[in-house]
Amino acid sequence: MTSNHTPGAHAVSRASMVIAALSTVVEWYDFTLYLYFATVLSRVFFGGGESSLLATLGGFAVAYAMRPLGAMVFGHVGDRLGRQRTLLLSMMLMTLAMLATALLPGYTAIGPAAGAVLMLLRCFMAFSVGGEYTGVVAYLLEGARTDRRGLITSLASAASEIGALLAVAVSAATVGLLSPAQLDTWGWRIPFFVGAALAGCVWFARSTMEESPDFLRQVRQQSLPDAPLRHTLAHHRPALLRTFAISALGSITYYVGITYVPTFLISSGILAESRSLWMSTLAAVAVIVVTPFAGALSDRIGRKPVLTGFAVASMLLPLVLFGLMHGGGELAIAGGAITLACLAGGVSAVGAPATAEQFPGEGRLSGLALGVTVATALFGGLTPFLAELLVRRTGWHAAPGAMIAAVALAVLPVLLTMPETRPQRARNHAGRKRPLV
Repeated sequence: MTSNHTPGAHAVSRASMVIAALSTVVEWYDFTLYLYFATVLSRVFFGGGESSLLATLGGFAVAYAMRPLGAMVFGHVGDRLGRQRTLLLSMMLMTLAMLATALLPGYTAIGPAAGAVLMLLRCFMAFSVGGEYTGVVAYLLEGARTDRRGLITSLASAASEIGALLAVAVSAATVGLLSPAQLDTWGWRIPFFVGAALAGCVWFARSTMEESPDFLRQVRQQSLPDAPLRHTLAHHRPALLRTFAISALGSITYYVGITYVPTFLISSGILAESRSLWMSTLAAVAVIVVTPFAGALSDRIGRKPVLTGFAVASMLLPLVLFGLMHGGGELAIAGGAITLACLAGGVSAVGAPATAEQFPGEGRLSGLALGVTVATALFGGLTPFLAELLVRRTGWHAAPGAMIAAVALAVLPVLLTMPETRPQRARNHAGRKRPLV
């Protein structure tokens, strides 16, 4: 799909674009916070004991399955009523979920019901988050200059990592300033109150955003689909397959190549927890740095060649890097973790505009909901668990890298045969020689 505005014009105000780009921090703040506080939450809501941590993490995995459902509901709202409206609604529900979590009584107050209510709130949160990332990606794509779509849309991925770093910082400060007894009694609530306040601020900021120009075009032309999901299934099945494939590669490289790495380093006895946390921080910074470069490169030479290059790299590098991290020193471990993070960040950066460009404005959010979030649910939520299981059962420490390589190999034919989605106008603009003055 090509844009209907010139490369030099801004479709929406820069303020609206900045608000949209930065607002994904809340989603990943919550995601990281819950995992970082899993041991504390297991004591507070499940009473401690051997099974409490498994219950806490299991609830997280179950709640993750609510994301595709939320994405489809919010996708319908966004395609029928507007991008801004769906972004406001999802952030309002996220604010309520985090505030309710911060106020929730623990196991000592209401017994096993505490854990059950926590899981219900996690499902509510996951449902709310379902429409977040795809809604932001669609808004950024539709509001960006044609020749800067890759760069601007990729900023959603970079902002996600900022949210993760913020969660680590708030959690570390809370843990460092309070005693274990204070932390379990009331201190664990502080990061969730911070998250609720952050989400509330983002909701207020989103209320000032302009509507997407592509949605306004559909309103003017009266081309809004009555049933966006059915419309997408009927007219854009190949696009759904391509979106699923791109998102599968992005999910496996991220959730195994970044999220699972700290667990791999700890469970394999390679690094202590504190050192592993520093590796996670370095990985997040690496993603923030590499993301805009990968997005800009896709504006320059196209989505297809950049994604194909990352797929080939994903077939080769992870196998080597996981083996290197297991047998090498700290420098090798850091190099492996950062390289894996750059690989995942690059795929996510280019995958954001590439998936959104698979669909016209009509039904775009519903198409993203079906393609992106289903792939994320299959290749994201469960893959860290499967990676750890493979390492333990086989004793092969490069097994997580083999998982990434297998998905990359399966996805490569789709990438090689897909049409280039970078708008023709942007290609012409990139091909012109720029004046020296």
